[in-house]
Amino acid sequence: MAKTYKSKIVLVIEDEAEIRNFTVRVCELEGYYVLQAEDGDAGLRLARENRVAVVLLDLRLPTYDGWSALAQMKSEPGLSAIPVIVFTASARMIQRDKAVQMGAVDYLVKPLSAAGLRKAVARVLHEGRRR
Repeated sequence: MAKTYKSKIVLVIEDEAEIRNFTVRVCELEGYYVLQAEDGDAGLRLARENRVAVVLLDLRLPTYDGWSALAQMKSEPGLSAIPVIVFTASARMIQRDKAVQMGAVDYLVKPLSAAGLRKAVARVLHEGRRR
């Protein structure tokens, strides 16, 4: 059964602790409730169990990578409407285009800035931008 929270839930799927902690802290300072996962499999489980408003997804993850997690999310009726913001170290346009074609609503390149992260999440959550 899904849990209910007063603030919107952001799910951060990132294996690097330093980046994950930074992302979590930025989102918490904006008033969001944040869930965390270190790989795609754990992230999908959290997305299924909670009313997630947006997912921040790294593409390079151990075991079950971000590409697989994105494809799985967009193929499951219960998860497909959740907007996904991809964030990765790859600035290659082909990677960005692929992520957007697969259903990502935004693509951020690491290293992340707090301002850029805040703006991306706010844009998705407050403007209702969904794919």
